[in-house]
Amino acid sequence: MEYAILGLFGVLAIVVVARFAPRLGVASPLILVVVGIGASFVPGVPEIVVPPELILSVVLPPILYAAAVNVPLVDFRRNLKAITGLSVLLVIVSAFITGFALYLILPDLSLPAAIALGAVISPPDAVAATSIGKRLGLPPRLVTVLEGEGLVNDATALVLLRSAIAASAGAVSLGEVAGEFAYAVAAAIVIGIAVGYAMVWVRSKLDDPILNTTLSFTVPFLAFLPAEELNASGVLAVVVAGLITGHNSARYFSSHDRIAERLNWRTAQFVLENGVFLLMGIELRTLIDQVEADDLSVLEAVGLGILASILLMLIRTLFVIPLIAVLRRDQRRAKGQERYLDSALRKLDDREHDEDSSPANTKRIRRFLTRQRADVSFLTSEGLGWRGGAVIAWSGMRGVVTLAAAQSLPTDIPYRPQLILIAFTVAVVTLLGNGGTLPFLIRKLGIVGTDPRADRAELATLINEISDVGLATLDNPDLLAENGGEFSPDVIQRVREDSVMRSESVAEVRSGQPGPHQQHRILRLRVLQAERDALLDARATGAYSSRVMERAQNILDLEESRLAQLSGPSGRQ
Repeated sequence: MEYAILGLFGVLAIVVVARFAPRLGVASPLILVVVGIGASFVPGVPEIVVPPELILSVVLPPILYAAAVNVPLVDFRRNLKAITGLSVLLVIVSAFITGFALYLILPDLSLPAAIALGAVISPPDAVAATSIGKRLGLPPRLVTVLEGEGLVNDATALVLLRSAIAASAGAVSLGEVAGEFAYAVAAAIVIGIAVGYAMVWVRSKLDDPILNTTLSFTVPFLAFLPAEELNASGVLAVVVAGLITGHNSARYFSSHDRIAERLNWRTAQFVLENGVFLLMGIELRTLIDQVEADDLSVLEAVGLGILASILLMLIRTLFVIPLIAVLRRDQRRAKGQERYLDSALRKLDDREHDEDSSPANTKRIRRFLTRQRADVSFLTSEGLGWRGGAVIAWSGMRGVVTLAAAQSLPTDIPYRPQLILIAFTVAVVTLLGNGGTLPFLIRKLGIVGTDPRADRAELATLINEISDVGLATLDNPDLLAENGGEFSPDVIQRVREDSVMRSESVAEVRSGQPGPHQQHRILRLRVLQAERDALLDARATGAYSSRVMERAQNILDLEESRLAQLSGPSGRQ
């Protein structure tokens, strides 16, 4: 019963903190860590020890999947160099350097065991950084890089941790460690791709959003468990499956499926992510009680944790400097590629007039060149400069994976309680230190996100482009109804007016000036509110069946959602 009550108060604390954190100007994870630390010393609070395998195999997969499914695969691909550098190379470098430093300081600790701890404290947690960045309006590319790093670096760290633990037992050589690492990554990618595409196909055959969403909750575990059984990286397999699912959802899932899945996964992600930060703080007292002063006192372990935090911050900064230099070089090269790609597209236009050319082949070449041109335009318009590099360097906050991985260290390893406390100290110091000062750094650097006017203009252009294609369908002379008959001219005109009105509505939002379409939306929303009130009255009387009431409610919800989207980014009038 005690744990049930604690769970109840935990959920309530998460909601309260999330509600008031924006007013305080502090990210929710930071406040929850402090709340958890305070709660751990409240008399009567039972000792809480969460098995690390519960975090690593039950909580982590859905968190990573929920994040991956919302990261556009195109953005991930365009930032692959930065993400790979931060999530793979930086984690390995950090693990070896910090591990070697701890090996020199703690005489009874073997080098492989020290590197294992280095792997534990190396992967940053992107939750706090991205929540701060999104709230302060960081450029989308910066947010994507931080999210991508957070998705992949856990896989690197956990694979490295497993290899280091095996090496500490004298079971493998350095060459075998490298081979196992490569196998774990390659096998995880294959499994993630297979599970991702297979589940997209299966779920596309379901016509019930409830069944579809329920099945989606199994996807992260369908990727994680087989990968772990085959000694591959389960978390990387989850990330790959999530990226594939998110990329294909618009093509193969219905709008009802996407709406239901989005809401449910955001709720699950919200509870799990914030819950683990609260749990981090609550476990502090238990960690302190486990430390034996004869081997290494609490203060000494905390001091080593602070030292490791400073060292990790220094390593990250020194790594980001050449990384940004490489990215800026890529940006300069991209500017030189623009005119060559434009020239190739113009030649392709001339080639299309050649009767001997293959339309299918020309279409493929055009699609490839257009994608290359878009990638080049992305690099030139959204380059990462030194100010963005400073934000990346300062966003090295560690999280719950660090603590859970530390608790998975072998029980016979020297200084085990102290090593766990060191890892916890690194997580808390970076969360409160870096995370607490990150908003100040962002404001001081004057980094701004996207231009809302430019976004509205781009949206208007896109809507016009897809509307033209859609309207062309109405001009098809072979357009027939399902029964083989012709559509009524009045119906065709009505559908045409719907598309035209949508384009005009978006163009009105683009101008920023209120007009007839905005008045229409405001009036229509008021009508919807009156209809909703009438629906509630009808529900109170019980005059209609529940299934009919639910269907009517869904109709109102979908229309209100559509009007809110046309109102602009905030969805408000």
